Amino acid sequence: MKATNKYISLAAIAMLVFGCIAQKPTERISFMADEAYPEGIAFDSTANVYYVSSARLGTIGKVSPQGSYSVLYQDNSLKSTYGVKVHGNKLIFCAGDANYSKFTSPDTRTKMARLLAVDTRTGSKLMDVDLSQLVPGKHFPNDIAIDPQGNMYVTDSFAHAIYKVSPEGKASVFAKSKLFQTMGVGLNGIVYHPEGYLVACSSSTGQFYKVDIQNPENVRKVSIDQFFLGADGLLLDDSSHLSVVVNGGTDKIFRLESTDNWQSAKLSASTLASDRFTYPSTATRFQNSTWVMNAKFSELVDSNSVPSKNFAIQKVVFKPLPKPKN
Repeated sequence: MKATNKYISLAAIAMLVFGCIAQKPTERISFMADEAYPEGIAFDSTANVYYVSSARLGTIGKVSPQGSYSVLYQDNSLKSTYGVKVHGNKLIFCAGDANYSKFTSPDTRTKMARLLAVDTRTGSKLMDVDLSQLVPGKHFPNDIAIDPQGNMYVTDSFAHAIYKVSPEGKASVFAKSKLFQTMGVGLNGIVYHPEGYLVACSSSTGQFYKVDIQNPENVRKVSIDQFFLGADGLLLDDSSHLSVVVNGGTDKIFRLESTDNWQSAKLSASTLASDRFTYPSTATRFQNSTWVMNAKFSELVDSNSVPSKNFAIQKVVFKPLPKPKN
């Protein structure tokens, strides 16, 4: 009996140790950016840095792979910055005043909607386009997709519209469909697909939409077998796979797969709860891996929370879903 108990105890310890190892979160790049609450992220392979926005302060920062943070661009007129994209030597980003800005004011709250570009080498401003007059009502410029011609497509989560900004800075309403309309934060993440269309998601409905570039009135729901409430950033892994960042309590990253050119899609993989993402927002690609910004926005709605100084960019490791048995 004693020997048996000994073996049982050893087995229990081994299982506990294995469990602790299995529960370790994925790799992180930690950095200090006092009160920044970064939302958008984009990796620049030329400069070997991540660019991050700031929903709290409106700045644009740089983060090295080793975790060193510095400010690339700061403008006192900016309240919050959100989605960011690298395009050549330009960093393009959305600016508004939707929710979490430390510097919010009545004249900009849910009214500001701008698309800016700065030189990644010097930090000098190259473009500043006002989008607030394109559609009446409240505004929340959220994310950006760029086509091969350099046209930029911006989601407005409160106006339920997609704007188009030409490389020269001419802005117009690209798509505004009844399918986009919802309460609260609607359209959010958006990507350009090389077959000539956009795929966008809605945070409030968890739905995905396919929008034809040549005929933007042709908006169709992507048929999916489940909804992703809290869907935020999107990253097109390849023509058939899409990474979806989901927050709002779910705090996981999902991978969708389509075999019919995004008329429909199904869930093929996800991260584990043990990875412990903290309100993940957007994703970028670095060295053939997906990395996600942990925005920690849950702190901003907690009156007892002390503003964070430390943030983390976290590696995504997908676990494939089991194949259904025939």
